[in-house]
Amino acid sequence: MKLAIHKRTTGKKGEINQLRRTGNVPAVLYGQREAGMPIFIKGEEIQAILRNIQPGLLATTVFEVEVEGKKRKALVKDMQYHVTSYDLLHLDLVLLDDQMPITVNVPIRLVGAAECAGVKLGGFVRQPIRSMAVSCLPKDIPQEFVVDVKELNIGQSKRLSEISLPQGVRPLAKLDEVAVIVGKKAGT
Repeated sequence: MKLAIHKRTTGKKGEINQLRRTGNVPAVLYGQREAGMPIFIKGEEIQAILRNIQPGLLATTVFEVEVEGKKRKALVKDMQYHVTSYDLLHLDLVLLDDQMPITVNVPIRLVGAAECAGVKLGGFVRQPIRSMAVSCLPKDIPQEFVVDVKELNIGQSKRLSEISLPQGVRPLAKLDEVAVIVGKKAGT
């Protein structure tokens, strides 16, 4: 997915606020081996991108940016929102190096909750862990991990160790942690 970035001066607070008033979003582009570069992104462009990305998948979406005439790949590392208006205030992007592993929080999506055996018996699905930290090369970044809960009964769970990882992806989380459990409602 393409993302147009524009250089900016480091500027004072007033200049950054002026950027925001014109609808733009100040950002910083970091390299794994490079110093940060102050940039900005047009507000309407980033809003359109955010509307088109499935909820939860922003952390694993690789963007193509143009830095000093070269096309590079980048990930969103951090976003800051206004406390009351939820306007996007700032973005941190990290440039990817094809030869260096990167740490990414990959979302865990549950499927089969409506047909879950435990839910049909009056239980509920609880997901204490919504993402798993992994280390991999940029070309191996998984979009998400899918966990099927259809066969789980009340009191049963699935651990992180039961999630199949693609080749070249190394988990950084403790694999004995429970990713999803079917609980029993009180009084049933």
